[in-house]
Amino acid sequence: MSIASIDNSFGTRLRASLSPRLLLSELLMKQWFEPVIPFTVMIALLVSFAATIPNYTGLENLLSLMRLYAEFGFIALGMAFSLISGGIDLSVGAIFAVCNFAALYFLYVLDLPIWAVVVATLAVGTIIGAVNGLLVGYLKARPFLTTLVTLIILRASVNILNERFATVFATNSVDSDAWDFLGGGDVFGIPVNAATLIVVLLIGHLFLSRSRFGWHLTAIGASRKAARHAGIPVERMLLVTYMLSGALCAFGGIFYAARQTSTDSTTGVGWEFQALTAVVLGGVSLAGGKGTVWRAMIGGIIIFLLTNGLVRMGIPGYVTSGAIGVILLVAVGIDVKWAKNRGKAVQKIYVNPARVPLASSPSILSGSGSPWAQNDRLINAQAIGLDQVEGPEDVILDRQDRVYGSTRDGNIIRFSGPNFEHREVFAHIGGRPLGMQFDKDENLIVAVAGMGVYGVRPDQEVYKVTDETNRTWYKLNDDSRLRMADDLDIAPDGKIYFSDCTTRYEMTTNSLDIMEGRPNGRLVCYDPVTRKTWTVLNHFYFPNGICVSHDGRSVLIASTSLCKVFRLWLEGPDKDKLEVVLDQIPGNCDNINRASDGNYWLALVGIRTPAFDLAMRKPGFRLRMVKQVPTDEWLAPGLNHGCVVKFTEKGEVLESFWDPTGISHSTLTSMREHKGYLYLGGLENNRIGRIKLERGDPTWSGFEAYWGNKRRDRD
Repeated sequence: MSIASIDNSFGTRLRASLSPRLLLSELLMKQWFEPVIPFTVMIALLVSFAATIPNYTGLENLLSLMRLYAEFGFIALGMAFSLISGGIDLSVGAIFAVCNFAALYFLYVLDLPIWAVVVATLAVGTIIGAVNGLLVGYLKARPFLTTLVTLIILRASVNILNERFATVFATNSVDSDAWDFLGGGDVFGIPVNAATLIVVLLIGHLFLSRSRFGWHLTAIGASRKAARHAGIPVERMLLVTYMLSGALCAFGGIFYAARQTSTDSTTGVGWEFQALTAVVLGGVSLAGGKGTVWRAMIGGIIIFLLTNGLVRMGIPGYVTSGAIGVILLVAVGIDVKWAKNRGKAVQKIYVNPARVPLASSPSILSGSGSPWAQNDRLINAQAIGLDQVEGPEDVILDRQDRVYGSTRDGNIIRFSGPNFEHREVFAHIGGRPLGMQFDKDENLIVAVAGMGVYGVRPDQEVYKVTDETNRTWYKLNDDSRLRMADDLDIAPDGKIYFSDCTTRYEMTTNSLDIMEGRPNGRLVCYDPVTRKTWTVLNHFYFPNGICVSHDGRSVLIASTSLCKVFRLWLEGPDKDKLEVVLDQIPGNCDNINRASDGNYWLALVGIRTPAFDLAMRKPGFRLRMVKQVPTDEWLAPGLNHGCVVKFTEKGEVLESFWDPTGISHSTLTSMREHKGYLYLGGLENNRIGRIKLERGDPTWSGFEAYWGNKRRDRD
């Protein structure tokens, strides 16, 4: 049956993977989307004032606004750093005023050169910030009270100094091109203070997002105790943060002094609360541990535009102050509420079921004469490693007839000896090892959920094969990371084909992907020659089992959610064609492996029920139920009915093996034929099973079937 006949073209699968709810949920999970509301408010204010104030968006006015805003921008940035660290700096406005005074004092009274004025003023701001940092970091003082006291002391000092030196500043002037440039110059048409702010923002962004300083600062803000336990020097980081806040205020004070060349008791008054309002409005959390310099700037621009626009419209200053106070209250309320409920909001809309019309299920009744009919051929299977393995999802045997199991504790367990009585940890990989296959060099290649594809050499050395693929350019979320590598197989040319069964869920929640019923998975290929990884087949319905055909010309893919087995042609006239090989499967498919007679083995991890089939046709019903009842309590099919089937290249089912009791082998996920025996693995089993096949080839092994000729050629 061709893929066209089942309406599963790429376009159909792409449309099935998209929905407004999915888009919204993915947007809400993006950090850059969080300030979208403040950004919209900023644009709305700009448009509103442009419509009411003449020439508001003219180039000359915009440059003037940039020059006026830049100094406040430095203050907002200093507040942002202190908030991200989990503290607060209420003294930023007072430090700004002190630095403004200091710059004028160094210039007019001490008659220092301009470069020395700049350095000395920055030193003043940094020293004041260091005092705050010592008190908050090393003496464990509360940031709010500490910086509030600093605010009071600095304000009193500025008022006293202004009374003494105001006349001196007013009656003096300096003939300096450098000073005039700081006050009114521009760089490439941009006011020099605004250009400096932009440079500082770029550096601040790199520090916060790309440096150890930024990572440590965010960690301290999120949890100071956890950061200390992680070895982060919390006290020193807080000291540096408040010093940085003071230096940023000093930058603003220098430019303000150069532009205004005067000082008074109202300089910077109330700027600390405006800055606090701005950064919280922009999305910097009051609780600490979250925020960016860009969010701080967006909030700062909103407050600046609002203040400037209302003043130019003739609104009294006290009304403006009241409006800013109301905005601060609303912003704080939204910040607290959103921080507590954002995860819940995403959770409510993230799972978005789609309609999955399954093919009719064949009869599995015992005695029905169907090859699917239940039997007890697995009940008396020999138990290997009973209670010595935890959920061997896949099993495989090597050239020395040793059996390996990939277990939920991150280990690959190997059993050897005449009766497999010797147990050893062959390798500890971590994650959740799933599908396995040997390459021609006898390296064990393993798909590891949450990590990617890894290899284990014969000497038991673990190495990474690949953990990412090419990103899908039109997807909102970066899907380059391999989220859940599930099963794999190796083609004759050495290329590793593996399934990444879902790009939306993790190992612990992957059942939600089946419940959702959308094509969120993909088939990926890694070429060890070029060391490149790329996505071969995108938007696939929970691809699970992967098996390269006996002739190496195609790869079989088991779709767990569709209950079908597909074939993707790798070469020949049908190259890149996808077709259905096995339809009307009465359960959820898992791993596929080769059989000695040229056919294939398929494991069913669960058996379909009428409730499962009905629910898959009713996405609304599944959505309501998933919010109320755990999925495994109502949707999961018969997981206690272990089943393995053999089928041909053309999709004919030849025979099946069952454990209807689920006592020996429930949730069967894998099987391997080896020298006349069939070895069984299960996701929840505490053993590896083995049964003797009546018509099995006692000389056939998987490794020799894959690499025998190539191995002999190398030897």
